[in-house]
Amino acid sequence: MRFDVYGRFVLDVTRRNGAFVVLQVGDDGKRRLREDIVLDPDLADAQVAHALDDLLHELAKPGARVVRIDREHEA
Repeated sequence: MRFDVYGRFVLDVTRRNGAFVVLQVGDDGKRRLREDIVLDPDLADAQVAHALDDLLHELAKPGARVVRIDREHEA
């Protein structure tokens, strides 16, 4: 799953061995592990964007949100 985080950076979130792994995508397309972002392994995929938003709220500006960008956004 790929997410735009407040228009500031992009995160890829995958599951490995039952746990979520969060990688930040750089401008060069390379990904690096974000060990500072830990998601509950029991989350449903549909809850990941909300959980990221809650964890990263200090980066937010009014009206900003975490949006999934690897598929068409549902209104």
